[in-house]
Order: sequence, then structure tokens, then C-alpha cells
Amino acid sequence: MGFHEIRFPSSLSFGSVGGPQRHADVVTLANGYEERNSPWAHSRRRYDAGVAMRGLDDIETLIAFFEARRGQLYGFRWKDWADYRSCLPSRDVAYEDQVIATGDDVTSSFALMKIYRSGTHSYTRPITKPVRGTVRIGIGGDEQQEGIHYEVDTATGVVSFAHPPNDGERITAGFEFDVPVRFDTDSIQTSVASFQAGDAPSVPVVEIRV
Repeated sequence: MGFHEIRFPSSLSFGSVGGPQRHADVVTLANGYEERNSPWAHSRRRYDAGVAMRGLDDIETLIAFFEARRGQLYGFRWKDWADYRSCLPSRDVAYEDQVIATGDDVTSSFALMKIYRSGTHSYTRPITKPVRGTVRIGIGGDEQQEGIHYEVDTATGVVSFAHPPNDGERITAGFEFDVPVRFDTDSIQTSVASFQAGDAPSVPVVEIRV
């Protein structure tokens, strides 16, 4: 699957609408009870980039980006302004934001993840597109140095250590991240007259698995 490691202009994604989508099959039984099942282990995010367009220069930038991706053909990075950090939006990224694994003296590579908690339940989201230069890693409560103790593959979200962490030590991480997406349309329709009147084109974007 084709993917371009380039982010949709964040100034244009700011103000867009969208968020996570879940899919559940719900069957109502004869006695009124329900059986519910989901074939999706992970949610899929959808956005509309069109509502964030503020002028004709924005439209030109959008069209150039769309053409360079060949429409739906190539995926790209998207900044979800409502959810792009390992911590709360009001806080700064810290190396103890997320516990991503526990050392075992053998494994030296670990995938980044973000855990969403509500009450006694939680959901673990794989993070495959961390932002370069934002990833901070800790082992056993001590922050490590990128380039010395570990390396980050920003195309996959995998952290590789120079030496496997010791058995039982907590491996923590903090980071900013993008969402891998593609355009969910084969065309972008714009009108100078309608845009100046306040109408924006619809530009659907959908998350992809990479």
C-alpha cells in the first residue's frame, strides 16, 4: 500500500471536524435482549478537511496536496488537533506518559501505544506515526537519550533499544503523533462563487491501517 510520509498542512486541518468511528453488529432477540459483537479491534477515524478552508489560497494548497497524493491512491499523515499527544492536551509530553511494555532481558524493540481509560475499562491504541523529535522514552523511571540508548522508526512507531531492558523494568513513553489517512473521495468540487459566499467543499479523509 502506498504511503507518503508527509503531513497534511496542519494549518488547514485545524478547524476540521471528525473523530473515531466504531462498528458494532446489534441483534435484538425475541425476548428483547440484545447480542452485540464488533469485528473491529480498533476504531477508525474520519475527518472532513473542507470545513477548515478559509480562503482561495487554502483551496489551492488543498488541490495541490490532493493531486500529489493521486487522490485516494497514497496515504499521508494527518494531525488530529483533538488528540495528538500521549498526555492531556493541556500538558506537555513527558517520558512517563504511557507504559508501553515491561523489559524481559531479551526483547529490544517495542511498539508505541496510547491507552484510553474510563472507569475500570481501557482501550489500547497502536501508534504507528509518531512525530519526529517528540518521542521521549524512560526505563525504570529514568529518561533515556535518543540516538544513544534507543532509536525511533517514525514510519512504524517502533522503538529499538541498543540493549534489551532489564527484566521487570517498566518502559514508558511520551510523544506526539499523526493519524495515517487517505482521501475518501476521487474528486474535489469547488466553486469560487459559492466559496466566497461562505460554502466550503466537502473533503472526506479516512484512517487507514499501515
